[in-house]
Amino acid sequence: MKSKDIHINEQQLNHQYGYRFIKRLFDIIASALALVILSPLLLIIAICIKVDDPKGPVFYSQIRVGKDGKHFKMFKFRSMVTNADQLLEKLRAKNEVDGAMFKIKNDPRITRVGRVIRKYSLDELPQLANVVLGSMSIVGPRPPLVSEVAEYTDYDKQRLMVKPGATGMWQVGGRNDVSFDEMVRLDLTYIQKRSIWLDLKIMFETVKIMIIPNGAY
Repeated sequence: MKSKDIHINEQQLNHQYGYRFIKRLFDIIASALALVILSPLLLIIAICIKVDDPKGPVFYSQIRVGKDGKHFKMFKFRSMVTNADQLLEKLRAKNEVDGAMFKIKNDPRITRVGRVIRKYSLDELPQLANVVLGSMSIVGPRPPLVSEVAEYTDYDKQRLMVKPGATGMWQVGGRNDVSFDEMVRLDLTYIQKRSIWLDLKIMFETVKIMIIPNGAY
């Protein structure tokens, strides 16, 4: 199936009252518990980041685009040098991903600690706070940058019909080894088929790839 063949029924999404209620309740409880249980690990990561780069902040926040095109501030552990955003324009010509997304495997902006936490997706853990706050869900499409959405077609914008997720089919389906068009296809497939059981399956797969990475960099 080509990605352009997938079209989301917005009315059907709006009628998923039971699923949306259970999903939000689970998001709040699971992410809050995870933040408490993982607090020792979060502290260790924070210390490592600070030791590696004492002058830089531990956390990095960035404006992303959420459900219905609303902007929100997404939190991550800082895995790059402090002036990474300013260096981006100099690296755009080296982009290894087609479409409205930027990725290069050997990104010179990534710090030593950053390479480790990105490989095991540990830099994403602060997004659990976004889940508690309601701007994200545990499972959903990858939250895009404002600059990426500016390049979206109307077809691509279907990704914005649901809350973005801390993990999703893109992350468990190959992540950086997946093209932009394939990422859109995976996200729209998730939106069409989303259910409690699919969410649980994706979360289980996410834990597996945090132990055995699948292409994160």
